[in-house]
Amino acid sequence: MLDQRLVRDNPETIAQQLGRRGKAVDLTKLQLIAQQQRDLEQQRSSLQAEGNRIGKEVGQRIKSGADPKGDEVAELRQQGNAIKQKVAVLEEEEKQLSSELKQQLLGFPNLPSDACPDGRSEDDNVEVRRWGTPRVDDNLEEHWQIADRLQLFDTERSVRIAQSRFVTLLGQGARLERGLINFMLDLHASKGYREVLPPVLVNSASLTGSGQLPKFAEESFRCADDDLWLTPTAEVPVTSLHRDEIIPADQLPLRYAAYSPCFRREAGSYGRDTRGLIRLHQFNKVELYWFAHPDHSEEAHQQITADAEAVLQALELPYRVLDLCTADLGFSARRTYDLEVWLPGAGAYREISSCSVCGDFQARRSSIRTKEGKATKLVHTLNGSGLAVGRTMAALLENGQQSDGSVLLPKALVPYVGRERLQPE
Repeated sequence: MLDQRLVRDNPETIAQQLGRRGKAVDLTKLQLIAQQQRDLEQQRSSLQAEGNRIGKEVGQRIKSGADPKGDEVAELRQQGNAIKQKVAVLEEEEKQLSSELKQQLLGFPNLPSDACPDGRSEDDNVEVRRWGTPRVDDNLEEHWQIADRLQLFDTERSVRIAQSRFVTLLGQGARLERGLINFMLDLHASKGYREVLPPVLVNSASLTGSGQLPKFAEESFRCADDDLWLTPTAEVPVTSLHRDEIIPADQLPLRYAAYSPCFRREAGSYGRDTRGLIRLHQFNKVELYWFAHPDHSEEAHQQITADAEAVLQALELPYRVLDLCTADLGFSARRTYDLEVWLPGAGAYREISSCSVCGDFQARRSSIRTKEGKATKLVHTLNGSGLAVGRTMAALLENGQQSDGSVLLPKALVPYVGRERLQPE
């Protein structure tokens, strides 16, 4: 959430930065609300100070011999009570303005970093680097064709169980998925991440704190009878691990690696990637998440990206890194590096991880702070897929396919799957 003080004192900065995202905003009304709220706060504080002064004066007069039930003391107490009534009215007005301002601000995306490249669409994303040599052989199959031949998953029966865009992994496919999850978690744990297995159901406060609500309500699955939703990403529950907390500065950064099933409606994506593992309503993911000191979040962004890249490198999967332009940034992000893995069957790079620094945007929504001495400030949060498991499987199938119909697995994964290659059973 954006800083209310910035809305009140420097709305031009917000308008300019959101303009970089391609969003035209008029903050006149919000600025007026913020100014009215500050004026009410100052009036209330002044009255409370006067009330405290009168309370002390009552005590002093009684000590000096005034009759506690006399007219002199009664008049002062009457003044004090009148002030309390005025304060109560101001508090209610202030509360209403604060609530209105907060609800409005919850719909505004984060302001892009100055280092974020400007752009009007994903075509303006900037390639930063590449790793590995993309395979470009002729007559290569796409991952869903390989999976169908090896009977790794079943989509038709999944429609019977649920609906379209769900998949049931079978045999070697289920074993490969499980092996990938364990491999990713072990790799991140070896780098100092603390493993987390969070709840799959999350409440509205958690979704609001991480930035999914109210903006993306239609893209989430909600339970009918409870204030609970199926989590769209482990970023949501991990953000709320420290909601309404003060984290001592000497404990930062806190680094978590969380596995969770993820659930998304994929609103607006119908007709795209209807086959295979690329775009599903349910998928598994290992998420990396940092709570960082605000002075070190930029370095943390480089590191969390490198940690996600380490998975692709260990699995010998060629990829490229894109610095997303302002028009392609996610709602909560200040700056994002996308990792795109090479899919030789499709002949294209496809996103497999987004590593984002969110600044204090989520921390303000979730009230997560740090303290150095007497100074309290909001922490910075970062997140990145490390990795999306289904898309990793797709990349392994396409990059490892062999002329005899088998799929050769990378050496790092063999101990987790118990075999060197996948082949017809």
